[in-house]
Amino acid sequence: MTGAHAIVIGEALVDVIRDAAGGVRSQPGGSPMNVAVGLARLGIDTALVTQLGDDDNGRMIVEHLRDSAVTLQAGSLTVDPTSTATATLDASGAATYGFDLRWSISLPVVAGADLIHTGSIGSILEPGAESVRTIFASADPSVLLSFDPNIRPAIMGDRDGVTRRVEDLAATCHVVKMSDEDAAWLYPNRSLDEIAEKYIAGGTTLFAVTRGPHGCLMRTDAVELRLPAPSVAVVDTVGAGDAFMSGLLYAILGSGLTGAVLTGRLDRTAVEHIAGVALRSAAITVARAGANPPRAGELDVEPVKKRG
Repeated sequence: MTGAHAIVIGEALVDVIRDAAGGVRSQPGGSPMNVAVGLARLGIDTALVTQLGDDDNGRMIVEHLRDSAVTLQAGSLTVDPTSTATATLDASGAATYGFDLRWSISLPVVAGADLIHTGSIGSILEPGAESVRTIFASADPSVLLSFDPNIRPAIMGDRDGVTRRVEDLAATCHVVKMSDEDAAWLYPNRSLDEIAEKYIAGGTTLFAVTRGPHGCLMRTDAVELRLPAPSVAVVDTVGAGDAFMSGLLYAILGSGLTGAVLTGRLDRTAVEHIAGVALRSAAITVARAGANPPRAGELDVEPVKKRG
């Protein structure tokens, strides 16, 4: 355990997964929920603010959270049905999604948090996204704020509107991570370098882009690097980006790097360490079915020397 306390705000749902061979299985999902599970499995005390129904799907998610020691914050249970997403896998294991989702939350209690994370549908879809923006805009300066847009065009709305909301929320955050697919959808005529420069200029202190089998791009004001992904036999890519995100945040919190991120003082060694942990976390996840992030004992990356 690191002693850090994380609060994750966003959707939890049931993924109905249809594979290329015609098989169907159901399991808990939702990008923010996956990040919460990933953090908790790596020893971070983690609470999830979400919206669940009192139904079989909701109980499946509650049990999944309990199994990974994620606390479900009070007020997350509602009278509405639990949301669902249908993930259709192609022959390579890549997923496309369709959604039946509701998102409306009250302002959560975030006192005592060292990290607040949000992402995907919960950060964009109204009316709940208004609560997310309020929390991030009013957070204490000592709290690490992170954001993964995890774009879902089928439910988020038009590109221009989504892009404005992503940029507005990112401007309040220290850490922003997106996939190369997110970047291409948000900014179809810009290179990854141009996008990274835009977010760093907007105030983000650590910007990351995942590039699937090609690894990741990491950018700060002073450091830019690209790292390859570990070689692994891919079972499917469900939850890979979320495992990268939870690994990245774990590396920051667990290695005493929070202050360096808050103040924009990460050096190259620290950025390489953070990226290495995140890539290893994602690699473990894609090597097995579903969004199944690693536990601390599965990560074989040594921490950097702890900073004061």
